[in-house]
This record gives sequence, structure tokens and C-alpha cells, in this order.
Amino acid sequence: MKKIFYISLIIVFISSIFLFSGTDSVNNMKKQISIVLDDSEAGWNSGDIERYMECYHKSDKMRFAGNGSFNFGWENTLKRYKKGYPDKKAMGKLTFSDVDITILSDDAAYIFGRWTLHYPDKKRTGLYTLVMRKFKEGWRIIHDHSSSEK
Repeated sequence: MKKIFYISLIIVFISSIFLFSGTDSVNNMKKQISIVLDDSEAGWNSGDIERYMECYHKSDKMRFAGNGSFNFGWENTLKRYKKGYPDKKAMGKLTFSDVDITILSDDAAYIFGRWTLHYPDKKRTGLYTLVMRKFKEGWRIIHDHSSSEK
């Protein structure tokens, strides 16, 4: 009987190690993703669209959807942003809020949130859904679907 008790105790102990290490890993991944998004926001707010775009995977397969259309590719998305926001004044000040990060696996995450562009006399806001993957250079967006309120 004592043998069964000790074996059960060992199983519970080992299971708790895996449970807590998994939680730490998920929390660490969420923190890594938050850092990437914070740096992207800082890039936008400094007027540096290229820095803002560092959070996107530099691939022709990366997809961006917004304003009723979509395009593929990091370069095409960069051109789209530069056309829509030709200077720092047009860019306004970006804030992300209501950010909800869901870890899907060790190298995939789903992020939902709100973006807001603040201008001296107005603001624009909308929602976004991102799919991020972990690459050797870190977490990067492979799919961005953003919408704006009218």
C-alpha cells in the first residue's frame, strides 16, 4: 500500500513540474510577443514605418487585409503603409489596447486587439486579428486583418 502511495506522490510531483513549466513557457511567449508589438508601436510613433514593419515576417507569403482589400508580401505591405501614411503627421500617435494573446503552439499565436491613431483634432480606431509565428529572428506576423470604424 505504501508503494502505491509513493508512486502516486511521484506522479503528482512530476505532473506538477510539467504543468508549471508549461505555464511559464506560455507566459514567456506572451511576453516576447508583447515586446515585439510594443517595439512596433514605438517605431510607428517615431515616424519610422520600416521599424514598425519589423514585426511582420519578411516573406512574399505574409498577408495583410484591411479596408476591403488584401495583399501578399512584406514589401507590398510596406508600400501600402507608406502610401497611406506619407509622413509623421499623417501617421499620428498609435496605441494598441485590449490586446489578447492566445498561444496556439510553441511557434504559433493568435492576437486580437484594438488600434487607435490619435491626432490633434480627431482619432481613428479599429480592431485587428493577427497570426504570429516564431522564426529564428523571433515572433513575426504572418497574417494581419485590420478593420476600422467609420
